[in-house]
Amino acid sequence: MTDLTTVHLVRHGEVDNPTGILYGRQPGFHLTRLGREMAAGLGEAFADRDVRAVITSPLERACETGLPTARRFSLNAQTDPALIEADNKFEGIAVNDSRWVLLNPKFIPLYANPFRPSWGEPYTQIVTRMSAAVRRALRAARGGEAVLVSHQLPIWVFRRFVEGKHPAHDPRKRQCALASVTSFCFTGDVLTSWNYWEPVGDLLREAGDMVPGTSAAKTKKSGIQP
Repeated sequence: MTDLTTVHLVRHGEVDNPTGILYGRQPGFHLTRLGREMAAGLGEAFADRDVRAVITSPLERACETGLPTARRFSLNAQTDPALIEADNKFEGIAVNDSRWVLLNPKFIPLYANPFRPSWGEPYTQIVTRMSAAVRRALRAARGGEAVLVSHQLPIWVFRRFVEGKHPAHDPRKRQCALASVTSFCFTGDVLTSWNYWEPVGDLLREAGDMVPGTSAAKTKKSGIQP
């Protein structure tokens, strides 16, 4: 019998971030009402699938996004630190209000190597940990499907790795909307195909996102409630 397994990398839903800061790994950032609606929609989208494991980043927004899917399948959602957001030295700054803030002289040394990148977690490290998380999920859901809830940059960098592309990229071209799903299909341990889909795409026009990428969401700025 063919051993088919699918690992879905899901980005969390909209985040309650009224000051529009780059929150990164900071604790205390939960889903908005719309974000919870996105999470519920994901649970519905996976309802007719064979989900055997739900695994999330330890950050609140990811745990809350995975909860409706876990409940639908009577699963205990697990956390995996390897799915956490990428580290970033600009955390806490409202970077979307004015890009001029990033030209502050104190930040100049951070731009030494954009291909690493020098302002945050190395892309190679992101790929290594995300690959490990996918392998663990593949074992946990063998013959079925696993839902892994993570964050935009780790998902996008892993996808570029799978596609054989350099991890350095233009954030405006990321195809990884809020509550989107990037699915990787395996035969045994061999990756055979992947695809991207937006189960709750109809909600994106109402949403605010720090990095909308190619999605329909608005760019989140401080003081703006989406």
